[in-house]
Amino acid sequence: MQYGYVKVRAATPDLRVADAGYNAEQIGKEMKRAADDGVQLLVFPELCLSGYTCGDLFLQDALLRACENALGALVRASEGNPALIFVGLPFSVAGKLYNCAAAFSNGALLALVPKTFLPNYNEFYECRHFAPAEAGVITVRAAGFDVPFGREIIFRDRTMPAFSVGCEICEDLWAPQSPSVAHVAAGANIIVNLSASNELVGKRDYRRLLVRSQSGKLVCGYVYADAGEGESTADMVFAGHNLIAENGVILAESGLFSGDCADGEIDAEMLESERRRMNTFSVRQGGYTVVSFTSPCAPCSLTRKVDAFPFLPKGEETDERAELILSMQAHALKKRLSHTRAKTAVIGVSGGLDSALAFLVTVRAFDLLGKDRKEIMAITMPGFGTTARTRGNSLRLMQTLGASGKTVGIVPSVKRHFKDIGHDESELDVTYENAQARMRTLILMDVANKTGGLVVGTGDLSELALGWCTYNGDHMSMYAVNSSVPKTLVKTLVAYEGRRLGGKAQEVIKSILSTEISPELLPPDRAGNIAQKTEDLVGPYELHDFYLYHAIRRGFAPKKIFFLAQCAFGEKYSGQELFRWLENFYRRFFSQQFKRSCVPDGVKVGSVSLSPRADWRMPSDACAAVWMKELEELKREIGETDF
Repeated sequence: MQYGYVKVRAATPDLRVADAGYNAEQIGKEMKRAADDGVQLLVFPELCLSGYTCGDLFLQDALLRACENALGALVRASEGNPALIFVGLPFSVAGKLYNCAAAFSNGALLALVPKTFLPNYNEFYECRHFAPAEAGVITVRAAGFDVPFGREIIFRDRTMPAFSVGCEICEDLWAPQSPSVAHVAAGANIIVNLSASNELVGKRDYRRLLVRSQSGKLVCGYVYADAGEGESTADMVFAGHNLIAENGVILAESGLFSGDCADGEIDAEMLESERRRMNTFSVRQGGYTVVSFTSPCAPCSLTRKVDAFPFLPKGEETDERAELILSMQAHALKKRLSHTRAKTAVIGVSGGLDSALAFLVTVRAFDLLGKDRKEIMAITMPGFGTTARTRGNSLRLMQTLGASGKTVGIVPSVKRHFKDIGHDESELDVTYENAQARMRTLILMDVANKTGGLVVGTGDLSELALGWCTYNGDHMSMYAVNSSVPKTLVKTLVAYEGRRLGGKAQEVIKSILSTEISPELLPPDRAGNIAQKTEDLVGPYELHDFYLYHAIRRGFAPKKIFFLAQCAFGEKYSGQELFRWLENFYRRFFSQQFKRSCVPDGVKVGSVSLSPRADWRMPSDACAAVWMKELEELKREIGETDF
């Protein structure tokens, strides 16, 4: 598939214990269905050609020959199918019997991978029949093919090298030193596990935890295929619990005893990007045999949900996550206030979202310090564009929460400043706007000096990404509590704090939440309403936060981000709109780095920060040509008619 996605499936076929011909027939049917669905990586359970519960029948030559013949039939049946397929079978090498995974594709057997860790406790007694894998890779003859045999094998796609696969079998996952640890160090981005894990009370949750944590720790995709009905129930029962995980997240899971497959798309490109970012990710050079196969790059059609709001907590964890973030912000500000021995905190409260969040955090910090909220110097500074609604909301918020509220109108001062610099106040240009922002910052800084205080910044992460702030105006403060909080998350945090506080505070916060986002630097319309709407000028923040996450946190290229945006927002925005604001995002991001290079300190609360002292180091004069060229290519590929 395109953009680094690999379509994977974990399947549990119907089987009969010790009937290799029947089992191969059922596996062949699943292979046909998977091919019709465009599956690129198909994984079946441990010993699925024989059945896991054969017992001493594993020592019968007739069963071993039948399994090898059945494998040959499946390999031949795979001709014309480019999927990488794994099936389990017993296989004898040099007088020893091994529990193996056979990998094949497009009519060719590629390799056999033996199981490393053999359970011989409780209901398991694999050492009675099988030998564990030994170090090294040899060549064996199997089903008419000379193939590598050993655990140190990586399967790699010729056309998309990020599609690289390592294999382990059942108990290998449970062992402290799982083979998958070495596999990923050798370059495997996806681990497959052929398993026969019997069902017990509570085991499903533990199995899920193992798969999820292994994929997260190893920064890999993990495809777990489990044995199901058809195995002997003399002492055990098998439920066919299939799982697909990616970097600590369960993408798909089958229900117990459902007989269903687990289907999903693993982003191998993203996994490689994550590993490059982590300098502690161990890479092992040499010692592995690389087996190549070819999987054509088909057009991408995702079944996995693309989260339109990657920065937002989901479902029941929303309030818990909001409380954590607010606590992080408040404790960070508490430390800075305490360390600097600030007598007051000075903050500009405009009646908008960002200043509301910064003010609410400041209130929390003062409560943690045991300081009187009256020492919060909350100042509203109406200018040419301030509306009665935002001014009223700012005053009500200050009063409701017990801060020292003050109004300092900036219009007279700005007009005098216009005269000083020879600016015609009827010219509503960038000078007209930025002079107001800088005047407000001047007032806050001087009040902080006068009261022995610290200016708390209000700007958020989304504004920093776009450069939507006035250099040395609202761009500057003494501590920036919102600097790693994206705009979409600001709304969630403010809404949560409103619910927590309740009463009059919640009422005014609801009004703030329903107010248009605006810097209010241009005069209101004739009805007194906000005329300057930020999202009309720079684009919807929900799109920019989406672009920010995938461009900076994931490192994706413009074409892939556009594709994901179509998946996430295709019903809300046209392709033209998505492209327009993506192009705008890149233009602004590159041109505005100089503002991010000198931002004040501010606490990091999430996975993305643009602080030059923390996550993001970029030259202010870096060229955007590579990214803009790809956007131009994308525009041509899509076709001018779509724009």
